[in-house]
Amino acid sequence: MQSPKDFFKPLAVGAPEPVRDIPFRPSRMIHFFPPSNAKMVAKVPDLAPRVDILLGNLEDGVPASDKEAARAGLVEVGKTVDLGSTQLWTRVNSLDSPWVLDDLTTLVAEIGDRLDVIMIPKVEGPEDIHYVDRLLAQLEAKAGLTEPLLVHAILETARGVASVEAICGASPRMQGLSLGPADLAANRRMKTTRVGGGHPGYLVRQDPDPDDADAGRTVHQQDLWHYTIARMVDACVTHGILPFYGPFGDIADTTACEDQFRNAYLLGCVGAWSLHPVQIDIAKRVFSPDPAEVAHAQRVIEAMGDGTGAIMLDGKMEDDASCKQCKVVVELAHNLAERDPELAAAYGF
Repeated sequence: MQSPKDFFKPLAVGAPEPVRDIPFRPSRMIHFFPPSNAKMVAKVPDLAPRVDILLGNLEDGVPASDKEAARAGLVEVGKTVDLGSTQLWTRVNSLDSPWVLDDLTTLVAEIGDRLDVIMIPKVEGPEDIHYVDRLLAQLEAKAGLTEPLLVHAILETARGVASVEAICGASPRMQGLSLGPADLAANRRMKTTRVGGGHPGYLVRQDPDPDDADAGRTVHQQDLWHYTIARMVDACVTHGILPFYGPFGDIADTTACEDQFRNAYLLGCVGAWSLHPVQIDIAKRVFSPDPAEVAHAQRVIEAMGDGTGAIMLDGKMEDDASCKQCKVVVELAHNLAERDPELAAAYGF
């Protein structure tokens, strides 16, 4: 059994000390780009100011024949492109693939000082994180890095969801989790071919009219992912890391994309993946508090004084619990406003 005192010791001689708190930077969208596609890479300098996180994707979506080109393309981006304050992440290949070892060894050695987070797909248990944790420590020591790389896991299997608490607490490197709905749906044998979002067959129906059994009955489509997202958020918050919604595959259906992102935001996620530029502004809008909500939250905080007791404001009761909720909104607004001048103006900061 490992002593808690050892948890924050480097796992390799010469590796940097693990972080004790995960930094929170604006993370409303993780925008994926294929580093093997020269045309897409050429757009990275113009894209970077629009997004909070740029992720060079090496895994799903990259053909086997392009794996090495994608890795080399990401190294080139890391070495030559000035991303400003935008974070640079990567999603490496799965741990059971023949490419992941070269992904990690090459990226840490070549651009380890430029990468913020390494996303690990199809994580099923803490043992996967332990493997990556030790390997990264060895590679960091060899490369002479002074700051540890952080790890982000994707929940894509039923076992991963069942082990989510253990995954979150597996290493001080754990930065966050993302939901991978397509692979998870396949692993669970869910009967949907959609990548995220609801399904018209997953619904609740109004009871029949007792006086007219043939009358139409209102139906409401339900959220297939509500349980999983909520469980993921609870596990992340318990361990001080950040929850994200993953991909929404129907690029043309921007309305449903916005609905899914908003559900995730309201449940506690800090951001979502964007697979196409049209989803960037959706994520930016959804994962930024509404200016009216920020103004109301500030009024509550000011009216509550020391934050204890209860008051009536605009006909509604506000107490210490609602004051805490308001502080969450205002703190997020300030964090985002530091990066986004338009939001700062909208919030009146």
